[in-house]
This record gives sequence, structure tokens and C-alpha cells, in this order.
Amino acid sequence: MLKDKVRKALENIRPHLQADGGDIELIDVDEAQGLVKVSLRGACGCCPHAALTLKGGVERMLKKDVPEVKEVVAV
Repeated sequence: MLKDKVRKALENIRPHLQADGGDIELIDVDEAQGLVKVSLRGACGCCPHAALTLKGGVERMLKKDVPEVKEVVAV
């Protein structure tokens, strides 16, 4: 199941965000579209670089670990 793969991959990403005072929460996974919805928390939620973190970090790492993921968006 895609949601389980994404959840496991996020557990590997989470420590990097927590090191900077942030965190990430999985909101939803649309398996048909490969769309992952997350919420950035803590310092990551209000950081001016959050979009860069999301696309350049989280999305890149998720796509590498879970090739079915096509896009990651913050909600």
C-alpha cells in the first residue's frame, strides 16, 4: 500500500526536520495520482524557506524512496 511506503519514508526524513525545530505530518495519499499531502509543523511550518524544504528536500527524498510518488504538497 502506497500510504504505508510513504509513512515509512517520512520516518527517515522526520529527524532532519526535527533537527531544525520542525516536523512533518502525513495528511493524505492519493494513490491514483501519486499525490502526497503533508503538513509542515513547528519551525518548518512558518519558515520562509518551507516551500524549498518541501520541494527540494521532502519531495525529492520521497520520490527517491517511493517512485510512485509524483508530487508532494503542503496543506
